[in-house]
Amino acid sequence: QALAGVLGGAHSADVHFRTAKLDQNIPALLGLFAVWNRTFLGYRAHALLPYSQALAKFPAHLQQVSMESNGKGVDALGNSLPTISPEMGGEVVFGEPGTVGQHSFYQLLHQGTHPIPCEFVGAVQSQSPVTVKGADVSNHDELMSNFFAQPDALACGKGSEKDTGLDAHRFFGGNRPSLSLLFRAMDARGVGQLLAFYEHKVAVQGVLWGVNSFDQWGVELGKGLAKKVREELSCSRRALKSGTKRKAPEEAFNYSTRRLLDRFTAS
Repeated sequence: QALAGVLGGAHSADVHFRTAKLDQNIPALLGLFAVWNRTFLGYRAHALLPYSQALAKFPAHLQQVSMESNGKGVDALGNSLPTISPEMGGEVVFGEPGTVGQHSFYQLLHQGTHPIPCEFVGAVQSQSPVTVKGADVSNHDELMSNFFAQPDALACGKGSEKDTGLDAHRFFGGNRPSLSLLFRAMDARGVGQLLAFYEHKVAVQGVLWGVNSFDQWGVELGKGLAKKVREELSCSRRALKSGTKRKAPEEAFNYSTRRLLDRFTAS
């Protein structure tokens, strides 16, 4: 039943992407905003911030979807992508759920020297509603208070550079881009919609940049070298068991890796 809900939600997102007008098309707009921030404003990272513990692994999932698909240095025809404005190609994706992120990297989001576009994801309904006796709001309301407050803080900031009465350490420049997605509930259908929206977003980015979002040659080089390392370790272990000394081929690895391997196999 849960799987059917996820598939149903994903299908509804597919239909929306195929039929909705551009100014109402959620995945297309997500992709356009992302390209604007990356290519025209030069932002090289973006933060995905779900205000739902059920989505704790969603930022890691999107890292794979986005960075593996669009983390390219050439376009689909093999031409090098520009590395100066206007820049193209995938950005760094990171994030944590809710208030966990607030107490780790939000400081940099609000006052760091390089603005980082943020994408907030929340839900109207809680999966596990709890209301403490005598409290005016539920635990979900407490969480969502932060969901609504953080984009405002990023956009509006606090104080003015001309405000001499404001401690410089407490100055917030604002004008930091963000967008918010508010779902009815983060149930199986909502998760299916969310996953499909972001898959389509990544595809939109790839089309606009002219890259092939469906190959991942960047992961192959390290895997190939790992096979050589494994062979090296296998030979070293066999030599150790037989009591013989084996001189490793120096050309197989760079000097620092060679030294580290020698240390590793000697212990």
